[in-house]
This record gives sequence, C-alpha cells and structure tokens, in this order.
Amino acid sequence: MVAVRGIVGLRPDPERVGRIVAPPYDVVANGSPLERTLQDEPLSVYHVILGGTPEGALRSLREAGALVDDGQPAMYVLEQSWRGPQGDERRLGVLLAGEVSPYEAGLVRRHEKTFDHKVQGRLALRRATEHTWGPVFLLSRAPLDDLLGAACDGPPLYDFTMQAPGNDLDGVRHRVWRLAEGTGGYTAIAERLGPEPLYIADGHHRYHAALLGGQRDFLAYVTSGARILAYDRLIRGTRSFREAMAELPLEPIERFETPPRHVFHLYSREGTFRLAARHVPDDVVGRLDCAILERELYPALGLDGSRIQDPAHFAYRPETDLDRMKEAVDRGDYDVAVALHPVEVEQLMAVADAGLRDPDVVMPQKSTYFAPKLPTGLAVLRHRMR
Repeated sequence: MVAVRGIVGLRPDPERVGRIVAPPYDVVANGSPLERTLQDEPLSVYHVILGGTPEGALRSLREAGALVDDGQPAMYVLEQSWRGPQGDERRLGVLLAGEVSPYEAGLVRRHEKTFDHKVQGRLALRRATEHTWGPVFLLSRAPLDDLLGAACDGPPLYDFTMQAPGNDLDGVRHRVWRLAEGTGGYTAIAERLGPEPLYIADGHHRYHAALLGGQRDFLAYVTSGARILAYDRLIRGTRSFREAMAELPLEPIERFETPPRHVFHLYSREGTFRLAARHVPDDVVGRLDCAILERELYPALGLDGSRIQDPAHFAYRPETDLDRMKEAVDRGDYDVAVALHPVEVEQLMAVADAGLRDPDVVMPQKSTYFAPKLPTGLAVLRHRMR
C-alpha cells in the first residue's frame, strides 16, 4: 500500500505568494531573463534553491515572514489553469508527503535511469536547510478529480498568477486549497491513493535524492489527469539531411504539425515531409516513437545514441514550440526539425511496470514533456529521517 500523509514544514505568506514561489531549479538557465527576474526579487525562494548561501537565504525569508512554519500536517490541492493552443486548460493535483521506498518495492515506479552523481547538489541543499523544496511529479491510476474538485468549493488559501518570463509557468494561474489532517477530504485522498502505485512523471532525481539522503518522506505532487506533450527534436547530423533524403521513405506534406503515432513530421530547408515507421516492435520500449526515431532516422544522419545530449547535434522542444523550431531551421541553427506523437500515460506506466522485472527497461532520454511545471516553494517539506 502507498502511504501518504500531510506536509509539515513551511508555506508562503498568502499576501506575497506570487513573489515567493519560483520555477524549479533545473529550468532556470544562467543569464536568462528568468534568472534575472528571480535574482531581483528578494523574497523569492530562488535565493535558497540556487543562491550561494541557502541557510542565510532561508533565515532571511523566515525573518521577513515570507515563509511561515506550519506544524499541522496538511495536503494542498493545486489547480493550475492556463490558455493553451487548444483553448483554456486546467489540471488538478495534490501536494502531500509520500513514504520513501526502494524501487524494487514497486510502490514508487520510475521510467528513467537515475544517477547518484546527479543529486549531489540537491542533497547538499537538503542537508543545509533540512527541507525539501521542489516536489516530485507523480501519476496515479486512482481517480482523484472528484475528491480534488470537492476541495475547491471554498475560498482558496492562495490565488496568484506566475510571472516567469521564458518559462511555461509564465501566466499560469494557481489556486490552492489546504486540507488539514483529520478532515474528510484529507482522509479520502489518502485512502484513494493507497491501493495504486505512484509513477514518477518528472523529478526522478528529486526522488532519488530522498532515497539516498535517508528521508522517510518525500515532497510529492500527485495527479490522475496529466497530459504528456511530445518532446520534439532539432537535429544537426554529421551528415546533412539533404544527403540522407534518398535513403528515407519521405512523402512531401504541407503542414508541420504533431503527427499520429508511428509517424514523424520533418521540417527542413528542402521541404516538409512525412516519415512513417518501417518497423514497430512489440516490446514496451522499442515501440515508442522516440525509440523508433533513434533507430530509423539517426543513422541516416550519421548519429547514434551517444550524441543525444550534445547541443551541437540535438536540441529538444515541446510540441507547443513548432513555429520556433521552424525558425531555428530557417536560421541554419539545425538541419531538420522533427515532430513526434506524444508518449501516452499508459505507455509510460507500461515501461515503469516492465522496469520492475528488469531495471534496464527504461525510456529513451527526452521522451516526455509535462507542462506546466510545478512551482517551487508552495509547500516545503521538513524532513523526517530514517
């Protein structure tokens, strides 16, 4: 059974919450407009999660009353609403504390490999502040929307719109309702989540840090209603796309858009093309479109999996950035833009389930994109250690 409880720790002052919370640490690029905006806000938790003296920054925020202590366990229902390409969108989830368990127990399941060396900075921050700042984004098969929707009937604790230039959180409205321990909604959510495993959607290394750091609990965001966006590619091969065209079964098309499953749309200065998969395997990883692309397109461009993290050859963009991908090709930054069909939630879960039997079964890198991200600092978990 999955064990969850309320968060004990810190939460923002409701009057200044929009100034206090920040996008997650791993999307704040050095020298970006977003970084400059966060640096200029003295109340931002940016100064804790990415500043040079996290203990001092935390002390300053507490002295300013920006972060307040909350010793009563509580869950926080989070509604995010935004204007997307297809109109108004909304996602409901809940922030809570989940029990840390080893991967082989199968209660928290991953679809990516995790690496000890990648979590050292987060472990250092946790030790310095004795808190976890950013949540792990998790999916559950347990139906939650009715319970979460019921919690949204009263006035919210927080209601603010993020200001985060250049980030997908910019302009997203956040409303948050607090469910204290002992209330009906709190108990119902815990009971509903219990029978189903939790699947890590985003934040694999945040969970890994909790596991390596000896924590009993980890900061979690759980939803049953997430939509996965396609994670598209900009590619410059060691061999030009023009040279590779003769080897590929390309069909000219008019529009560069998100394609159906097992089909790819390619935009280049030579034209826009449809490329259908030649072979779709039966195994849960091999049938993923990102895996098919790696087998069927990359070799024609003189590339293999060893280069997919090299920015000289690859860049990755969510499907909402198709127009900007075309501009990058037109400028000559990359040779070809590739639009994929998004991974579906059941495919992600199938890979994670298979990984229980064989830990080498994982998704290819850059397979999924979840938007909007989750703000850091809405609820901050004080650690209980094993």
